[in-house]
Amino acid sequence: MLRLHQLFHKTISSQMSRSLVSDSKYNFLKQLGITQENPGLFDGRWGGSGKVIESISPANGKIIAHVRESTPQEAINAVTEARRAWPQWALLPAPARGEIVRQIGQELRKNLIPLGQLVSLEMGKILAEGIGEVQEYIDICDYAVGLSRMLPGSIYPSERKDHALLEKWNPLGVIGVITAFNFPVAVYGWNSALAMICGDAVIWKGSPTTPLVSIATTRIIASVLERNGIPGSIASLVTGGADVGEILVNDKRLPMISFTGSTAVGREVALKVQERFGKSLLELGGNNAFIVASDADLEMAIRAAVFSCVGTAGQRCTTTRRLILDTKIKNEFVTRLCTAFKGILARIGDPLDESTLYGPLHNQQAIDAFKTTVAKAVANGGKIEFGGKQIERSGFYVEPTIISGLTTDNEVIQHETFAPIVYILESNSIQDAITQNNNVEQGLSSSLFTKNLSNIFQWIGPHGSDCGIVNVNIGTSGAEIGGAFGGEKATGGGRESGSDAWKSYMRRSTVTINYGNELPLAQGIKFE
Repeated sequence: MLRLHQLFHKTISSQMSRSLVSDSKYNFLKQLGITQENPGLFDGRWGGSGKVIESISPANGKIIAHVRESTPQEAINAVTEARRAWPQWALLPAPARGEIVRQIGQELRKNLIPLGQLVSLEMGKILAEGIGEVQEYIDICDYAVGLSRMLPGSIYPSERKDHALLEKWNPLGVIGVITAFNFPVAVYGWNSALAMICGDAVIWKGSPTTPLVSIATTRIIASVLERNGIPGSIASLVTGGADVGEILVNDKRLPMISFTGSTAVGREVALKVQERFGKSLLELGGNNAFIVASDADLEMAIRAAVFSCVGTAGQRCTTTRRLILDTKIKNEFVTRLCTAFKGILARIGDPLDESTLYGPLHNQQAIDAFKTTVAKAVANGGKIEFGGKQIERSGFYVEPTIISGLTTDNEVIQHETFAPIVYILESNSIQDAITQNNNVEQGLSSSLFTKNLSNIFQWIGPHGSDCGIVNVNIGTSGAEIGGAFGGEKATGGGRESGSDAWKSYMRRSTVTINYGNELPLAQGIKFE
């Protein structure tokens, strides 16, 4: 039987909302083992003895549960436990590790609906997106299982007689993963599935505003590890704020930190990790542009723009922040987009309701940032084409907002606000549109709608979009797990998920083997 302090350091108090637990609408909490009578975790003697925080539902502003955070010392202890367990995990053959990850994917499938519902309850995204996020973790598990039988090495020709020149990849050790509130399951899944396949152990610090999702996800993983006789500390959870995050960032025993969050905090993380010669994988801000050329299919572009602008209520790092419209189609596009946004407002509501198409912002801080940005945009000469106000109802709801009249270099547009605000910009050529796309600090996602092949190849070429994600005739949101996800410039340069993102979780060795009886030197050097 696993020692529970090896699983993760966390506890829920018995102060979970009685009305929430007794309501049949929230039966998924019981399915995930989270109840008032039996939180289904463990008591404080195994960790989680820090301050008590509130888990709040964005849909109504009510408290879901009180959660006790980890202390900095408990975070240190978690790293110690993970380091102790890591050699056992690393010595398993990669396909054997793949089998464990396959089982994790299967366990997530069994809990797809209830875990997706919990994401909607605690984060606030609509149910389809909450379930879709859990599906993304399942998908990356499937991808990682295949990778476990394909992790490559290389053999190169040696210039020396009776010598073999090899390249071998080995696990890093224990890595730290710090994730944000907006994707409380999927981003951890991208990291953990690949890291575990590569032979690493993982210490996860989820967002302090989505602790129940972190707990439920870790319980699912822990059940699989326990069933296979694997120490639970291979996939540990610690929680808390900046103090706990700093413990991970500064711990030399963690050779890599994967951080998802703001550019400002990411810059600090990068400096601190680099100072101790660690590796950092950064997924930071995105100020994403969606270009519509004069020859574009406007119907398709409108449909794509609606989801890219208001999906997750504008709280995706890939959300469209800037619509760059050709002069010829600008007025028609804005008019049709306003009409579409009116339809979105007719589908506002509880994220757990399957008919809801548009949910709340995550918390009051997001509401405040939204209001501040709209006011500043208007003060700078912006015109509100649609929305711009908080919606008067319980919870943290705002109108999806369209603002015109500003230029790309305006300070408001240069600053990313994590809310459903999109700025209308105008272009007179594909070259001008590309210049505007690139004229921001960040470089995450970008889209171009056109039927012109010349436009497409300019867009994807060396003088085209400078983003890590460059789309044609699809929106800025909705990346597949098979490609590497990440961006350039102030987005941090990190890559997660598919392609060769697995390399971030391993170290490379160049191996030279002399199997002969002589000792020749490279480059023909004689030293006798």
